[in-house]
Amino acid sequence: MAHRARIAAAPISWGVIEVPDWGLQLERERVLSEMVSLGITATEFGPEGFLPDAPAERAAALAAAGLEAVGGFFPVVLHRAAVDPLPAIERELEAYVASGATTLVLSAVTGAEGYDGAIELSDPEWVTLLANLDRAHDAAAAVGVVATLHPHLGTVVEAPNAVERVIAGSRIGLCLDTGHYTLGGGDPVAFVEQYADRIVHAHLKDVSLAVAARVRAGEIDYREGVRQGMYRSLGAGDARIVEIVRALRGVGYAGWYVVEQDTVIEHEADAVAAFDSARRSVACLREALGATDIPEAS
Repeated sequence: MAHRARIAAAPISWGVIEVPDWGLQLERERVLSEMVSLGITATEFGPEGFLPDAPAERAAALAAAGLEAVGGFFPVVLHRAAVDPLPAIERELEAYVASGATTLVLSAVTGAEGYDGAIELSDPEWVTLLANLDRAHDAAAAVGVVATLHPHLGTVVEAPNAVERVIAGSRIGLCLDTGHYTLGGGDPVAFVEQYADRIVHAHLKDVSLAVAARVRAGEIDYREGVRQGMYRSLGAGDARIVEIVRALRGVGYAGWYVVEQDTVIEHEADAVAAFDSARRSVACLREALGATDIPEAS
């Protein structure tokens, strides 16, 4: 029997990101049409400005492209007592309701631009963070959306010990990002086996540990690491993607598998390479899943 896989894409695999001065930001029509050409039927929203802000217009843009809305990555400051994140989260959820999206992927950012500096939270800041995660969880659930936290390099939750503190102190589900969890010093396969009941979303990226080590050592910044190939096509790096996917299937994971690989695009050749990387990644994922019902790339 064919496995019904929920494979989706993310605009960041085409270099579309919220970080200023990252690189060329490809036009929406090109990105969405290239996704569709790979047999992808669903996408995350991408950063603010990629899709229309108005909920109805955002829904219409995806429908016109022939893509289902997954939800998306939403960076927000969650640890500062003087900053209430709920109004921004609730505004974003309006677009989820309008487009039928089901998964809000929160990233607990430091408040600085980019992902080159992590900070250690004080105990009071941890209390605020965990309380806000539960508030976000409840606000999303009230409108039929699942809120998740995305452990991410250069945020306040990146290393395994911080992830464990979130699991112990809040009710929110986790987005397993195979690349970022590996970069943070974790073992994604062990994470799946230990915390299967908390994983509600998956971002799949492969990693060059050699390039990642230079980023972690401060030799190059995060963007330069990405430009130099820190993230590889699925199956071409060190993150044990096939083993992770099999572990997810083994614990009955039924959420989205999102091909989501940070990419820097400076020239047309980079855009062509990004599309080829996405094509190879989708093929690897289809094979790992045994997903015979997902169309081949045209």
